[in-house]
Amino acid sequence: MFMLRRRPPLVIGPELDDDPLRRTIKASLKELRSSQQLPHAGGGVTRRAWIPVAELLRATDRNWDLRVHRISVLARALPLGVTLRWIKDCPRDPDALVVQACARVSRITGTPWPDAREEYSDCKRAAEAAPEDPTPWLAMLRLMDVCGSPVRRTVPVWNEAVARAPWNRTVFHQMLHHLSPRRHGTLMGMIEFAERSAHQAPHGSPVALLPLAARVELVAHRMSQDSAAAFAADRHWYEPGATREADTALAKWFCVEVQPHAEALADLNLLAFALTRLKRTDDAAPVFRRIGRDMTHHPWNLLPKPVAAFQYWRDRSCA
Repeated sequence: MFMLRRRPPLVIGPELDDDPLRRTIKASLKELRSSQQLPHAGGGVTRRAWIPVAELLRATDRNWDLRVHRISVLARALPLGVTLRWIKDCPRDPDALVVQACARVSRITGTPWPDAREEYSDCKRAAEAAPEDPTPWLAMLRLMDVCGSPVRRTVPVWNEAVARAPWNRTVFHQMLHHLSPRRHGTLMGMIEFAERSAHQAPHGSPVALLPLAARVELVAHRMSQDSAAAFAADRHWYEPGATREADTALAKWFCVEVQPHAEALADLNLLAFALTRLKRTDDAAPVFRRIGRDMTHHPWNLLPKPVAAFQYWRDRSCA
């Protein structure tokens, strides 16, 4: 009797393959739930909710690539009360100030710049407390994006982040996001930024994938327009530039033996998605094998059934 083999479940989460980060979030939330269930236990129980976060960031130290990724995820995953209690217990702790700034920025939407003074002050205070850390400047860049600041005002902030962490993947993608025609830039400005950055990036840098990310953003922009533009959006994958961008990503990043960066899985998913759009399943096969079960929400969410599409192209490429 033949048994059908069950596929192992996909792992989809912002932590990517960072298991210590995933365990830290679980531990902090567990401590928080315990404190809520014991309202008369005093302040000591609540205080423990931030301790796993502090220990993780202390271990991360000056690995800016990993630190930016971890704080970005923590800022969205943890209730704001955890960081507020951390600040209350340790008012001068640089890590607490940085996490609080990122957490507050991650919670505002569609706020005009004059109404975001408190969040801006948090970012400035964090930058002063941790002068070598690019994370407060990344938070400020995200704040300016949410508030609709023009590109000319965001460039100096982006320069501050890049000066502290040259070729940091997250910082470059945040600027690309801001330059998108779906946000506050233009199509030409976004493409020029992506191509220039990829050309100047050192061999093995994930910034080599920025033109592919810009093409995905272009397709998403077309899909958000009228039905005729959305119907024709897929044609951008048949342009000669798409093939050239995929070849560059393969040669300058995927095939280079370097230490994986913190958000490598996001870039692997981006590359696999692009290769499947180009119908290059042979090239996509080793990319999918490196991905394994770790699917990311974006860019597969551009397809009608993201999970089914990911599994279909993974199985077809790796057959």
